Amino acid sequence: MTPATKLTTYLKANPTAIGKVVDYDTAKDKLYPFDFTAANTDTDIDTIADSQKFSEWINTKLAAGNYRYGIGGYMEHRTIYARSKHFDTDGEPRRLHLGVDIWSDAGTRVYAPLDGTVHSFRDNNNFGDYGPTIILQHDLDGLQLFSLYGHLSRVSLHGLSVGQPISKNQQIATFGDINENGNWPPHLHFQLMFDMEGKAGDYPGVARFSEKDKWLKNIPDPNLILQFPK
Repeated sequence: MTPATKLTTYLKANPTAIGKVVDYDTAKDKLYPFDFTAANTDTDIDTIADSQKFSEWINTKLAAGNYRYGIGGYMEHRTIYARSKHFDTDGEPRRLHLGVDIWSDAGTRVYAPLDGTVHSFRDNNNFGDYGPTIILQHDLDGLQLFSLYGHLSRVSLHGLSVGQPISKNQQIATFGDINENGNWPPHLHFQLMFDMEGKAGDYPGVARFSEKDKWLKNIPDPNLILQFPK
């Protein structure tokens, strides 16, 4: 049985083990599905390259329909990473987004959706990078799973220690603002991994599109945990 199958089986058998990542009321909260592939002709690279203009564009989209969050991005082939040299690599730039983004205001609360411990944390302080990042480790009846939270506020890292126990639905962080979250409009990058490959405080959230099959084996769909409507 593959790790992905084990995860799906565990979550189906233990629905009460899953908590929330952000506050979300299915009865009243609306979600805006952002598309940052080449199919998006509603914005341009000049807007996306300017963090403040990009943030204003995001906010306008959410406010127009009274959306609580913007969401999307798992295994999406994005064009927006042209905004930063951080994603330029030899031969083929990184454009494949590996997690799910949840767009909302700076200060939005972030929770641990599963019991676990703090695996690692770091301020990945580069333009276009994660900024403050927390990675949790979870043991699901013997299945090892890691969850990553990127683009946080710097205060989110205060008081953390490796191995610190974390409970389901415990607040662990808040969304950071442009000046601390890697120069992005406020949002959370949420990602799951089966294997950290020896990394700590960081794990790729954007990869080469040609390597998609490889990444799919280690990075399951975060919506297994988020359970947002399709």
